[in-house]
Amino acid sequence: MLERYLEIRRTTERLCEPLALEDYVVQAMPDASPAKWHLAHVSWFFETFVLRHDGEYRPLDERYAVLFNSYYNGVGPQLERNARGTLSRPTVAEVFAYRAHVDKAMTALLEHADDLGPLIGVVELGLHHEQQHQELLVTDVKYHLGANPLRPAYRHRPRPRRRAASPHSFVAFEAREVEIGHAGTDFAFDNERPRHGAVLAPYALGSRLITNAEYLEFVEAGGYRQPDLWLSDGWRTVRERAWQAPLYWEAIDGRWHTYTLGGEVPLELDAPVAHVSYYEADAYARWRGARLPTEAEWEHAAANRSLDGHLLDDEPDDPRPTSESGLSQLFGDTWEWTASAYLPYPGFRPPKGALGEYNGKFMVNQMVLRGGSCATSRSHIRGTYRNFFPPDARWQFSGIRLAQDS
Repeated sequence: MLERYLEIRRTTERLCEPLALEDYVVQAMPDASPAKWHLAHVSWFFETFVLRHDGEYRPLDERYAVLFNSYYNGVGPQLERNARGTLSRPTVAEVFAYRAHVDKAMTALLEHADDLGPLIGVVELGLHHEQQHQELLVTDVKYHLGANPLRPAYRHRPRPRRRAASPHSFVAFEAREVEIGHAGTDFAFDNERPRHGAVLAPYALGSRLITNAEYLEFVEAGGYRQPDLWLSDGWRTVRERAWQAPLYWEAIDGRWHTYTLGGEVPLELDAPVAHVSYYEADAYARWRGARLPTEAEWEHAAANRSLDGHLLDDEPDDPRPTSESGLSQLFGDTWEWTASAYLPYPGFRPPKGALGEYNGKFMVNQMVLRGGSCATSRSHIRGTYRNFFPPDARWQFSGIRLAQDS
């Protein structure tokens, strides 16, 4: 546990290495937090829910309890989310000192992990919580830099040799009764339990994620100007925000370009389309005469499959094309919008206390995504993992897999 703790903490800091000092405090929109805040918040989590149970622990600064609390009302007040970018102090150096302070105390604690009892489960939760924030760190930094007219790169790195996407087809599944949700004693978030039955009609899933080229056909066919394709709230959002294409797409001299972690580049047509909202994914599916999969359909299709895919194994990168045949890209590249609202499973009960606020209180006005992205750690994702975002969210690596009745 100590070795894993230190490795995950090092990974978070490694993700920050390409940043300039000025990048740490930028907050280009309320939903995307500054890098400095992420670094501090994940440390606050271990301090609040683990270290404060040790009577000998002394916080570095008691004021951090408010500054870096995200939404846990059960442990006290917090700074408004949209004000996180106003925190010029504590400095970046002081935040790294705070991380070191927490790491020193956690190391001492984990050297005697056998004595932690139920707290060992909280430590495990904290590690997965930090991996969630590693992904948020990548996507938030991309948004902050992408909002800059200079379109600066997060990190310059050579792109893999371009390859053509495999032909799109549909893979059929028979009607059956299935069980979904997490079972067993290994880690899962509370919203993945309890395991329960579901009845599936015959269905088919798209063999791979939808590509930029395929989505471009929708754009050029006037998909953003056809109200009959859109949910009512989606059409209102399209008009109010003047959406004409996915986030980061930009037409330059008659050619489409997109902003990537490596800066602005010509649109890679065979790569999976990313940074689309649920509304856009749903409208595209209607235009294709298809639909989005339910989360039960997706989980049944992904059951017992290995975690093969483009995930966050080393340095973050943008989604890549696949040339694989059959059902592919279930894990990695982009999160896949489903047609399922984020609701509790039958029999769900949140944990008692402040940690019960982790997932349960967000089970309204959100849609479920499955499969992880190119910014998701391989040791963090599972076939039962339920991600969730509001239907208008676009700054995550969110993409499209089609489904249809069969």
